[in-house]
Amino acid sequence: MADGEFKDIGEDPSLLIVDDDEPFLRRLARAMEKRGFQTETADSVAAGKAIATARPPAYAVVDLRLEDGNGLDVVEVLREKRPEAKIVVLTGYGAIATAVAAVKIGATDYLSKPADANDVTSALLADGEALPPPPENPMSADRVRWEHIQRVYEQCDRNVSETARRLNMHRRTLQRILAKRSPR
Repeated sequence: MADGEFKDIGEDPSLLIVDDDEPFLRRLARAMEKRGFQTETADSVAAGKAIATARPPAYAVVDLRLEDGNGLDVVEVLREKRPEAKIVVLTGYGAIATAVAAVKIGATDYLSKPADANDVTSALLADGEALPPPPENPMSADRVRWEHIQRVYEQCDRNVSETARRLNMHRRTLQRILAKRSPR
């Protein structure tokens, strides 16, 4: 997407980016400024909540897992202070259950890392009516399967035997799957 192809940001280009990954935070802030946003950054839940309370932005990009807590706390404060704000939740641990929780609390969209500035801009400026364009790199079928297993595992309070029973799979097979890293 070229610079001229972005949808209109609107009268208030304020953007809050909350992420504890310092290099990513700086890169994303610079990229979003090039796209016309006025960025403000925070590297913790406390700093994000303080900015959301003092100067609630029109747009926000919030990482789900931060060193001092959950990014959804920032989303809640922002939704309370500025209900019409467009909020995108970013996470490296994308699971369906957390996506649902983020949207219920008030996030506009949910993106898995690594997300680039084009993905973030598309999500922030997407119309509520139209679906955003399909992702350049969607999750693989193996990753979707892994996400489903993780969701059921969490819903069973991390009980391997119960999860295996509900998924109709052998307990040892499930243990091997859970011991591995997530597929790409």
